Amino acid sequence: MASKWLEVGQYGQSVWYDNVARPAVETGLLAKIMVEDGVTGGTSNPSIFAKNLEDTAVYDAAIKAFPADATAAQIFEPLWIQDIQAACDVMRPAYDASNGADGFISIEVEADLAFDTPNTVTRAQELYAAVDRPNVLVKVPGTKPGIESVRQLTAQGISINVTLLFSVERYHEIASAYVAGMAERLAAGQPVTGIQSVASFFVSRIDTKVDALLPEGSALRGQTAVANAKLAYADVYQAIFDHDERWQAVEAAGGARQRPLWASTSTKNPDYPSCIYVDELIGPDTVNTVPDATLEAFRTEGNPAARLTEDVAGARAVMQGIADAGIDFAACTKELEDEGVAQFQKAYEGMLDAITKRHNAIQ
Repeated sequence: MASKWLEVGQYGQSVWYDNVARPAVETGLLAKIMVEDGVTGGTSNPSIFAKNLEDTAVYDAAIKAFPADATAAQIFEPLWIQDIQAACDVMRPAYDASNGADGFISIEVEADLAFDTPNTVTRAQELYAAVDRPNVLVKVPGTKPGIESVRQLTAQGISINVTLLFSVERYHEIASAYVAGMAERLAAGQPVTGIQSVASFFVSRIDTKVDALLPEGSALRGQTAVANAKLAYADVYQAIFDHDERWQAVEAAGGARQRPLWASTSTKNPDYPSCIYVDELIGPDTVNTVPDATLEAFRTEGNPAARLTEDVAGARAVMQGIADAGIDFAACTKELEDEGVAQFQKAYEGMLDAITKRHNAIQ
């Protein structure tokens, strides 16, 4: 039976693989899911690198080639860049077939720069140049300082994946920063073509956070994440990219819209359907990035249909119900952002520790 993922593209949504590392390339898995599931992109991060390092021996020969006194950071960067380059090359046919609109692989700025605009910009420039592929996106955290990073990097012509977005308000600031950067290029007579961006809006973590604040048996449990994402699409994506006059001038000159990307789409609560954060958020000009378990589940259990723009009024009612229940949703999303940055930092440190252990073990 054909994978149900192949139907998702009919509704204008791209499917990206959230486990890009050397094994996915060298085993042929990435190329396989491009054909069988219609996957047209992928994401990576230090946590993914560490898991693949610990679960396989695929990095051992490369790690062993480093001097005994090499630091974990010195080992990590060239290996990761090689991984991203190889994945970009595998995904290049999707990039070419879409005329540069899809087929991207993401690499991530270190989390300890999340609140440091100048060094985020510098590091993003370094990673973009090091990968040296047209279909690479550099992940930049969507923190408050990240807003200005997005504007500057976009104005410089660098394609960005803005990560760790939880609130509609912050997404509006990020989308506006992208428009400002593109408008700056247009005003300066620079090309706006060839630049892409996605805004990674996290989903399942919202329900995990809010559900814990709702009483047992509340009808609002498991409703917040999808409602929040639907309003992000209606109140930010459609409002800006369908109606903003400044953007319309950029688009007329060939600029590409910043697509919403649904991240954290694995189901954390076993009581919820395994594909809830895919089924409910399919819609045009979007991306869903999925880990292996969700990729596998949707192949047979998915129910593809364009639901993202359905019942927006119902989504507003859910968010009003959350407020009426006394939950400060803005405080929840701020906590999620802080926790996300801390998790990213911990993952990076854990990845360095894993490299050190592996390096010592194979010397």
